[in-house]
Amino acid sequence: MKGLNLKNLALHTMILSTMTLGTPKVMAAEKDLYDFLWLDPDKKVYVLQNKVHKKEHTVYANLGVGLGLSSTFQDTSLFHGNIGYNISEEWALEALYTSYSNKDNEALENLKRLNGSIPFIRKTKSNYGLIARWSPFYGKINTFNKIFYFDWSFGLGLGKLNTESNAATVAYPALANTYANESYTSIIGKTELTLHATKNIHFGLGLIMNNYKAPGPTINGVPTNNKFRNNLDSMFSVGFSF
Repeated sequence: MKGLNLKNLALHTMILSTMTLGTPKVMAAEKDLYDFLWLDPDKKVYVLQNKVHKKEHTVYANLGVGLGLSSTFQDTSLFHGNIGYNISEEWALEALYTSYSNKDNEALENLKRLNGSIPFIRKTKSNYGLIARWSPFYGKINTFNKIFYFDWSFGLGLGKLNTESNAATVAYPALANTYANESYTSIIGKTELTLHATKNIHFGLGLIMNNYKAPGPTINGVPTNNKFRNNLDSMFSVGFSF
């Protein structure tokens, strides 16, 4: 009985092996897999296969406007421009310039009206510099059945920040409040989201921070509170690349 069972097992094994070896291999094509996963035939999906907007060895230029976010007693608006060269898809060198316009805000007017005093104020006038720009992130946004491609970049470099302040007169109420020009070397940090409208036109939304060392008011002829400070700006720009 045991011998018969072993013969039957061997026979079944031989038959299965023959069927397996004799059966042709079935290779599922990519389209078949796509059709299998396609559960909703009423919708279309657009897949980002390759990078559409190449940047390597291209030149770009941007013009924009924005707001200064660091002054307590000033409403600050700005005009910003930059031009750069993309060394590779991720790295670029960029030269930038920013011009500022300042106006006394409501906080300063209320302080003068209620207390009759004027605080220490430093106004930004202009800023220029050179930065290295790194763009590690690239993607797309599907909005209203239209695909927009974007980059997210970071920049770091050196610049010159030109300001004016009332440091020399603010500590002496008997003196007229006057502003003197100043200039400081700054470390520039920048981040920007760039949205590509076409191959050559793009829009940018970014933040720029200048970090610099500067004194506070002058008391008895001696500058006080000489420390690192920062100036943060937001901006919206329109740019071209070629």
